[in-house]
Amino acid sequence: MSARIYLLGAGAFAVGTSAYVVSGVLPDVSSELHVSLTAAGQLATAFSLSYAIGAPILSTLTGRWERRTLLIAALVLAALGNLIAAVATNYPVLIVGRVVAAFGAAVYTPAATLFATGLLPPEQRGRAVAIVFGGLTFALVLGVPAGTLLGPTLGYKGVFALITVVAVLVAIAERAALPKVAAPPVVSLRQRFAGVTDRRVQTVLAMSVLGVLAAFSVYIYVVPLLKQTVHLGGSAVGILLLVYGLGAVVGNLIGGRATDRFGSLRTLYGVLIGSILMVGTLDLTATTVVGAAAALFLWGMFTWAFNPPIQNLLLELGGGLLISLNASAIYLGAGLSAVVGGLVIELAGITYLPLVAAVLDLAVLGLLVTLRRDPALQRVEHLDEEEPVLAVVADQ
Repeated sequence: MSARIYLLGAGAFAVGTSAYVVSGVLPDVSSELHVSLTAAGQLATAFSLSYAIGAPILSTLTGRWERRTLLIAALVLAALGNLIAAVATNYPVLIVGRVVAAFGAAVYTPAATLFATGLLPPEQRGRAVAIVFGGLTFALVLGVPAGTLLGPTLGYKGVFALITVVAVLVAIAERAALPKVAAPPVVSLRQRFAGVTDRRVQTVLAMSVLGVLAAFSVYIYVVPLLKQTVHLGGSAVGILLLVYGLGAVVGNLIGGRATDRFGSLRTLYGVLIGSILMVGTLDLTATTVVGAAAALFLWGMFTWAFNPPIQNLLLELGGGLLISLNASAIYLGAGLSAVVGGLVIELAGITYLPLVAAVLDLAVLGLLVTLRRDPALQRVEHLDEEEPVLAVVADQ
């Protein structure tokens, strides 16, 4: 496995931490800028929606760029957004910083995913995707706890400044270690969206939106949920969140290896069945510390095993053009999760969140069944070899 791919994962960690760390510094933002917690929470929504809108548009505008240059520019843009957030003295400027950082992430993650698949043989493509998304899972593992722990000491400005430094350091390392990669053929925005007319692509993108919505509508409110089911708070809940994050890391790696071995469709069946069982019973299993730890680990594992087969399925259906659209789908689901979760809590109560998430996962499973019946897609699943997505040009 090329060490360069892990460097791509480090970049994903930098931009992912920028996304996740906000929830850990919300009280600090609310206090210092004199805005409500609800308003502070819109920082996450601003990031998610900017990412969702920006990914396909920015991918089109940067289509002629050499790929290594594109990755570095994306990291620099993400660093700039976090720097703006670090020096912001009012709420509107902080929102601007979040939008700029989201645009950097929207460019980086799809480009890094395709870059990684071009560095390895086709039969290891699932693992390549998993390593890039592993950076995002580590951001989940460390980002929220880091924001919670460092926020009181550094303040939200110090936290964003630290992310700025990390992004710049990774950009410097990628400039030194990564090879040059020629830009793929130029694709217009119309061509980029042309694949959406394919019913199968529509189905997979819908699966992404609903799958992320199911996961994050619970995860965003998991702290108050655990306080109600386990009656814990403070550092104990932080440890349980760390356990969830460790499960996410394991699941991401398993998802990549299972995709390479069993194919995208069969892997998704196993992942979704596991997710439905774990999240649907979360309010019943997470009633003791040990039970909550086991349930959160397994739920995190199944949840984050979902990404590699979905990404690989889109590569099978339409190649790299669909990756940026899937990134938009992921962040659209994340952006909607706080709204949906809030409505469920208001209308039914927080303990109903896991049940609603299980229903959403069941809907994803139903969409998967329609794909399983597609003869053309079944043939693609059994191909032993495919053309590499990118042509890597050695930088000698």
